[in-house]
Amino acid sequence: MANSYVSTGSSSLGGTAGSAGLVQKAYDRLLEFALRSEPLIRSVADKRPARQAIPGSTVVLQRYVDLSAATTVLVTRALELFSLADVDPAIANIIAFNLADSIDSVAMTTLRQGTNVIYSGSTATSTATITAAATLSSANIRKAVAKLRANKSVARKGSLYWAGIHPEVSHDLRAETGSAGWLLPNQYGSAQDRIWAGEIGTYEGAYFVESARLYNATDGASSARNYRTIICGQQALAEAVAEEPHVVIGPVVDKLMRHRPMGWYGVLGFARYREEALYRIESGSSIA
Repeated sequence: MANSYVSTGSSSLGGTAGSAGLVQKAYDRLLEFALRSEPLIRSVADKRPARQAIPGSTVVLQRYVDLSAATTVLVTRALELFSLADVDPAIANIIAFNLADSIDSVAMTTLRQGTNVIYSGSTATSTATITAAATLSSANIRKAVAKLRANKSVARKGSLYWAGIHPEVSHDLRAETGSAGWLLPNQYGSAQDRIWAGEIGTYEGAYFVESARLYNATDGASSARNYRTIICGQQALAEAVAEEPHVVIGPVVDKLMRHRPMGWYGVLGFARYREEALYRIESGSSIA
């Protein structure tokens, strides 16, 4: 029999017969979960069915196809009756975009044929000698702006000239390293937030507009893709309009009123007005 009660073992006053003991481990009955990452990828899915026809095991999402440049549309009565979606608003939207896209293409064709050209790269001397390695550099931008100022070209926004640049060319310009490149002054300047947003903004005396509509073609060396970057001042391009482009709904001439023509129409033209206010830089791209 125990004659001392100094422990919590089964043989002491604090213990019990059977070696279990009265003092046991205590457990918290509230359990925590394992560490988990925040849901992220699903947030990328920002397209959802808007007008689902019927319940089903799968959902088919469809898209309208844009028209080629300067195209008219012939809408049939059968399409309107049998289509699962309202076609008239969609066609109006497609035609309006086609109008803007076509006019931009016409203007770009005139603008890119200016006589003042700078070829990127150390060896390129013509369109046919542009390679993928002949990427746009800050030095090209500086030269074009200097030439425009020397030509007494009037800037378009304060002291800044307009620069139109293709996104794949913009990539190379922003990736340029060294003290004379775009990256360094932005890293150590007062506008580092532009780097995180992937924005060029203003640089080397020009303000940049990124657009995939900037002309490019596989007319470089060995069919390399050649991009045109445009830098210009005021009155580089002139426009004359006899009739502003607008959407036209044509007459229904079908006797059964089945065919309904729609399109856009305008009478206008573009011409280069001051060659001294326009420079084109031809270059390749490392991600072409």
